Amino acid sequence: MNSRIGLLPLLVIPAVAVNLVTFLWPMLNLAGLSFREGLPGGGIGEVFSISTWQLLWEDDFYLEILLRSVQMSVMITIGALICSYPVAFFVHRVDARWRNMLVVACISPLLISAVVRTYGWLALLGDAGFVPSIMRSLGFEPPRLVFNTTGVVIGLVEIMMPYMIMSLLAGFGKLNHTLEEAAASLGAPPMTVFWRIVLPLTLPGVLLGCLLTFVLTVSSFITPKLLGGGRVLLLATEIYDQAIVTLNWPLAAALSLVTLVVFGAAIMVYGRIARAAERAIA
Repeated sequence: MNSRIGLLPLLVIPAVAVNLVTFLWPMLNLAGLSFREGLPGGGIGEVFSISTWQLLWEDDFYLEILLRSVQMSVMITIGALICSYPVAFFVHRVDARWRNMLVVACISPLLISAVVRTYGWLALLGDAGFVPSIMRSLGFEPPRLVFNTTGVVIGLVEIMMPYMIMSLLAGFGKLNHTLEEAAASLGAPPMTVFWRIVLPLTLPGVLLGCLLTFVLTVSSFITPKLLGGGRVLLLATEIYDQAIVTLNWPLAAALSLVTLVVFGAAIMVYGRIARAAERAIA
């Protein structure tokens, strides 16, 4: 028995080594790069400097980008939840012989590249696209749906829906149909059954889906870049511009660390709400 216990640390060493090489070491290099000074022409200074972080702290432009990224991510998360919850609930309640097929249909968009799906939205929402054409045929002058925040939100909500649906389905395991039947037999209206029984029991899946969608949205780059047309500035698009266009790698590294802090804050909020929800359900 003691020999088996002594072997446990040896079994952990490969996993620790992989995480050190693939995650911790690149993060440390990124942090070190953020404390260098970006030189004209894409050069990186060799001397330790906090000028990049001073720029982030003093320039309101980057604060606006951070707030806009968080605000849009929250908006897209809420939109994906509203659109995905009825779909996931239907898939969960459908007959077992159809459930697997519907689950595959829900996740099938993930088999298509996000770039292709984004270009599809450009074709649908563009000035001469399908949606504006339908609106004009009905006598309405369509608003501009691409190269602005509206297009980015619509595209990302659809792209994030498969992740949200799968997270919700994973959380629907605690849902017991007999509880709903008991509440209905006691005279509870459908909305009361939903708010008092269905929603609390499915809350773990809701929280997991919101966390996953928020994190993926904050780090999303392709869709905001294409549907935003360069007019919607977010953390991910600004990191790309600083690293590839202006070649300011220290600033791109600093913005990447800011994004990582946003991820950590989202996980902390998720943990607090999840623990409170578990205590409430218990």
